[in-house]
Amino acid sequence: MENFYLFIIMCILLIILPGPDTAIATRNTVTVGASGGFKTMFGTCCALLIHTSAAVFGLSAIIVKSALLFSIFKYVGAVYLVYLGFKTLWGLRNKQVAAAAETTVKSKYENQSCFKQGFLTNLLNPKVAVFFLTFLPQFVNPGNDTFLPFLIMGMTYTVLTALWFVFYIFLLNQISAFMKKPRTQAIFEGITGTVLIGFGIKLALEKAHN
Repeated sequence: MENFYLFIIMCILLIILPGPDTAIATRNTVTVGASGGFKTMFGTCCALLIHTSAAVFGLSAIIVKSALLFSIFKYVGAVYLVYLGFKTLWGLRNKQVAAAAETTVKSKYENQSCFKQGFLTNLLNPKVAVFFLTFLPQFVNPGNDTFLPFLIMGMTYTVLTALWFVFYIFLLNQISAFMKKPRTQAIFEGITGTVLIGFGIKLALEKAHN
């Protein structure tokens, strides 16, 4: 493995860039609370571990090289992101007419599904598989065995992602009084829903890598 410290710096820069994972974590933290954010984070990290395993054992390479498999993952992931975006916007519309009891039940349901949302958002994004297959090899000596280096780098990326989300969720939770104001929550949910739909459309338009 080469330039491990440079790899860590690059990972940090890439992780803090806003993406679908950050959008769904923000939504669940604002609407459900810190517990929802952490469940989303655990879901994201579990999906990253699967991507790491796929990279280590070569499954990601098959997905990247197969236009059909790449397209399947791409469109399923895109549809799921658009679904989450519309679900967020629809939930925002419903909140404007929902009773307090109904809102409590809805929040409980969202809390239970946060892990699944974080997990599927990351797992169904083929760009993550492409990232692992194109980014990790840059830090491995040519001709050497890639099993252990890929495993170490994948685990490192997952741990750094978890640390970032812990900080990010705590930060959101610290300003929860402001974030949980009905008007503020409505604005953030509207923005998040729109962003998720945008990410879904962008993902659907991505060209398969040959």
